[in-house]
Amino acid sequence: MPGTSAGAEIAGFRSGLRAWLDDNDLTPGPDQSLDAQVEQLLRVRRALYDADWMRYGWPAEVTGLGGPAALRAVLGEEVASRDLAEPGIYSMIEVLAPTMIGYARPGLAAETVPLLLSGREQWCQGFSEPESGSDLASLRTKATPRGGDWVISGQKVWTSLAQYASRCVLLTRTGPGHDGITAFFVDMDSPGITVRPLRTMHGVDEFAEVFFDDVVVPGDRMLGDPGDGWRVAMDLLPYERSTCFWHRIAYLFTRLDEIAGRACPGDDAELGAAYLALHTVRCRSAATQRRLADGARLGAETSVDKVLLATAEQRLFDTARDLLPGAIEFTDPRWRTEYLYSRAATIYGGTAEIQRNIIARRLLDLGKE
Repeated sequence: MPGTSAGAEIAGFRSGLRAWLDDNDLTPGPDQSLDAQVEQLLRVRRALYDADWMRYGWPAEVTGLGGPAALRAVLGEEVASRDLAEPGIYSMIEVLAPTMIGYARPGLAAETVPLLLSGREQWCQGFSEPESGSDLASLRTKATPRGGDWVISGQKVWTSLAQYASRCVLLTRTGPGHDGITAFFVDMDSPGITVRPLRTMHGVDEFAEVFFDDVVVPGDRMLGDPGDGWRVAMDLLPYERSTCFWHRIAYLFTRLDEIAGRACPGDDAELGAAYLALHTVRCRSAATQRRLADGARLGAETSVDKVLLATAEQRLFDTARDLLPGAIEFTDPRWRTEYLYSRAATIYGGTAEIQRNIIARRLLDLGKE
C-alpha cells in the first residue's frame, strides 16, 4: 500500500476531484453511437485537462504537474465509475502516452503528448496484422530506409478508433527476428494511408483495418532506435493490463450494482459468483498498481491479470443474461452490445490461450509442452 504521505496525497486528490466532478456536469447525452462516445471522450479530456486534473501523474516535460502515477488511476476510476466516458477508449491514453514519453525524442513528446492529454487529438495503436495477432513477432508491415526518411507498406487490423485518430504508434519490420522490429509515430493524414472501419458482431465499428501504401515517415518519428520495436511493444503491453484494467474493473462494478438492483430474491448465488470474480481481479490489479507505483518493471505476470479480467467480465455479463430476462435478447440495447463485446474479452489484447502459455512457460517454468 502507499506510504502515509503518498496515501494522503491520493486521498486528497480523490476528494478534490469528486467535489469538482459534482460541481461540473460531464454527463454524456443519450446518443450512444460510436461518434458520440468519441466526442464525449474528447469533451471529458478537455474539461479535465483545462481544470488540471488530467495533468497530475505526468511529468513536467509534457505539461504534467507531477505526483505519483496512482493519481491517474484514481482519475480514470472516477471517470469510469461515473460512466462519463467509455472506459476502454478512455484508457488508451495510459498505453500511448507512456510509450511516447519513454521512446520519442523529447521535443516530439513535449509537442504531441499534451495534444492527447487535452482531448485535442485521438491516437491509435498499429500492432496486430491479419496473420499476426497474438503472434506479434510475425508482423510483416515493412519499413525501408530512403535517405533520412522511411517508406512503410503493409496492413494492420483491429486498430481501435483508427478512423478518429490523428497519429498512430506503429510497429514495422526493418529486419529479421525480434531485433528487426522498429516503431514509428505516424501522422494518420500522411499520403498512402487508407482506413476501413470493421463492423463487429456487437454492432459498433470500433476497430478498423489500416493500409499503408508507400507511406513516407521522417526518420525523427522513429521511437527509440532501429530494432527497438519489440522492446517498445513489451513495455507498452503491460500498461494495457495495469492502469487500464483498474479503470475497466471500476466500470464493471457499476454494472454489477445495476444487476443487483434489478435482480430477484434468490439470485444471491449468481451475484456472489460475479462479485467474487470481480473482487479477485481487483485485488490482483491493486497489486499490479503497487508494483507500478514502486517503479517495478511489469512483465509476464500481467498475463495473470488479463486472464482474470477476461474471466470476470464474461461471468458478469453471463450473470446479466441470466438475471435480467429478456434485457440482452430484446429490451436493452446497451446490455446487448456489452454482452456481445464481452465475448471477445478472451481474444483481444492477447488470447486466453496465449496468456496461459505465457503463465505456464515464463512464470511456472513448465516448458513448452
